[in-house]
Order: sequence, then structure tokens, then C-alpha cells
Amino acid sequence: MSEFSKDNNKGAEKKRGSQFNILSGDATKGDGGFNAGALSLDNVTPVFIDPAEDAAFIDMGALHARSEPEKRVKFGPDKSNVPDGKLYWLVWVSTEQGENGPFYAGLGACEMLVDKKARRAYKSMPEHVNNLDKAIKGRIAIAHMDEHSRYILQEYLKAFNRNMWDNSTEELYEAFRGAAEQ
Repeated sequence: MSEFSKDNNKGAEKKRGSQFNILSGDATKGDGGFNAGALSLDNVTPVFIDPAEDAAFIDMGALHARSEPEKRVKFGPDKSNVPDGKLYWLVWVSTEQGENGPFYAGLGACEMLVDKKARRAYKSMPEHVNNLDKAIKGRIAIAHMDEHSRYILQEYLKAFNRNMWDNSTEELYEAFRGAAEQ
């Protein structure tokens, strides 16, 4: 997915001094000094699931909380402030290179409720950070998604790159068991 997504990530290369940066390349190469051990997002792609529209799409703006669903709304940590919110799942998808080629390695799903009309939205920042971390580390965290949303994600990943799907682990396949079209 990262090969596909680089074209959609315009403006992400901005330098900002010694603040936390999203780095490209292997941060563990070299002398182990500045930025050693920093996480790389080169192999992570944000995939949105829109169960109301039976749709899935990539929006690289999510890496900086500037995806289309996130624009022009004010986020808060309380779901009750977004009673008419539209459900989205932001799924962090990581890829790795295996013996048989690239594969889907980690998945971390995060719930979002967005009410564009009221300009309000809900998301849990700790959930986003933790599930992004899980995806980067090759873990699967999608059990809390509804079956239909998992089905949409499954079909999207298969259609996006069947070889990557076929090369994936049994753990990934197991996470989708029970996911059905509704």
C-alpha cells in the first residue's frame, strides 16, 4: 500500500526543527544518535471504512489528522456530543516483506463519529495512538469492529492487492472470521 499512497501525501515532507517528526527511511541506521529508535510510517497506510456507504478508501491526510472526514469539524472525546454522527473506521494498515513477497502485517481500527452539518466529531486519541502502534508492530486489533465493517475491510484489502492478501498470516485471516456482508 505504501507504494500507492506516496502520491497522495503532498506536503508531508515539511521540516520542523527538533520536534517530533514523522520520519522516512530506517531511523535505526547510522550511529544510533539523534532520532535512533523512532518509528517509521513508510509502510503504514490509513484506510477508512464507511459502512453506511459500503465503501473503503485511502486518505493519507489521516497521518496528520487532515483526512476528508476530519476536515472542518471539531473533535471531542465524548460520543454523546455527536448524536447524529456518521460512523467511520480509520484502520491503520501496515505491510511487511516476507519470504513470498509483501503482505498485510498489522491492522489497528479506530472508531470515529463525524457530523459535518453540526461540525462536531468524536475520536479517542489514545485509541488512535495505541492502534497505530499495534499496526506498526504487526499486531491485529480489529475485533471491536462490527462484522459488516470488517467485511468491507477484508474485501478492500483483497481487491487492493490479492498477492499481499494471500501472503498474509493466519492470524490476519482469523481476525476476519465471522465478517459477513449484511
